[in-house]
Amino acid sequence: MLSNRAQSLVAGSTFNEMWGVIRDKWDMHKNPDGFVNLGIAENYLMRRELEAYLTRHVQIAGSNATYDDGPVGSQRLRTALADFLSSQLKTAQPLEADQIVVTNGVSSALEHVAWALADEGDVFLLGRPYYGEATLGLRPHVRTVAVTFGTTDPFSLAAIGCYEKALMRAQACGIVVRGLLLCSPHNPLDRCYPREVLCALAALCAKHSLHLVSDEIYALSVWRESCFTSVLSLPLDGVMDPALVHVVWGISKDFCANGWRIGCLVSPANPVLLAAVAAVAIYSYPSSIADHVVAQMLEDRAFTIKYLRKNRHRLNAAYTLVTNLLEKYSIPFATGTHAGLFVWVDLGRAYRRHHNLKQTDIDDIAVAYRIREALYTHKVYLAWGGNFDSETPGMFRVSFAHPSKYIEEGFRRIELALQSKALLSSVP
Repeated sequence: MLSNRAQSLVAGSTFNEMWGVIRDKWDMHKNPDGFVNLGIAENYLMRRELEAYLTRHVQIAGSNATYDDGPVGSQRLRTALADFLSSQLKTAQPLEADQIVVTNGVSSALEHVAWALADEGDVFLLGRPYYGEATLGLRPHVRTVAVTFGTTDPFSLAAIGCYEKALMRAQACGIVVRGLLLCSPHNPLDRCYPREVLCALAALCAKHSLHLVSDEIYALSVWRESCFTSVLSLPLDGVMDPALVHVVWGISKDFCANGWRIGCLVSPANPVLLAAVAAVAIYSYPSSIADHVVAQMLEDRAFTIKYLRKNRHRLNAAYTLVTNLLEKYSIPFATGTHAGLFVWVDLGRAYRRHHNLKQTDIDDIAVAYRIREALYTHKVYLAWGGNFDSETPGMFRVSFAHPSKYIEEGFRRIELALQSKALLSSVP
């Protein structure tokens, strides 16, 4: 017999579907009938370079099979992270090792933040569409209040009013709002927040005594314009209490190493928060081997600079390929993308065009479910907009950080799915 909280997760879980896709990977020769997975947030473009570096430079010692320096990460890794992130994020003040807690991935860091800053039932503001609600809510029972923008650009100064309206509505209902959560660069829209917008959001947080939590896991995957601004680079003197500013980062996306499970929480002015997280860090203990490997890699400045530059170049090329395919198949997509691994595409409009469906024939939500089923039938996996609380039904996230043949096979199947006339087994 499961607990009520466990039963609620099992009932609403979509993870089994995703892991089933992962276990049945398409391979042109070994598994031609497998799934083409353009839904998961992984970067496959630098695997050979990463493997070559590990083979040539990394040696594992017996000490790497121990508890090392404890559950918050080794002193060596935290020092390497402090130096690396100070340089890459252009922080206002140099970071120090004791301002960082290492975790087994950014998801764990976010969960720690939610647990440490909010009580059960409290909320964080989070703009739509978004990734990350489940990370906050699964175990700490902290929720998000979705910020709706309508026709307002969520990366504009006009969006500040949308955040404040959502805050006022929540407080009017007796809900305690603890902070504002950003994904910067954004997932799934893959745009960066302009510096002036980040400063305005910081001022909003200061006005209402909110924590500003910035998930910057894609910070070094800005491939078209040098427009990324970390909240740690903002001049906060006279704007907000720096103890309310926190960043999470990890190597999964920028270094194409999801499976290494190394993330971190950076809080330069809040040692009490870090002490609280350290008290429960045994639940997010990073592997000592991964700790050692990442420390050595980040200390190698020549390698990281070259690696990140090449990664950005390949991401740019992959994005160009995907947008060319989207235009070829007349699939609308969000423009302005310049960071990350994704394109936000409107398969709903494309499906209606293929089948000459009017709004009166079938509603948008039913169309989205029909597309989702058709994609699954044709064994191509995309992340659908329902997982991101999209304001527009029919949106899907396409991950493009794959070799060209993989992307082309994926789009061949997407087009077949859009042409499919298969009926839904069920529509909510």
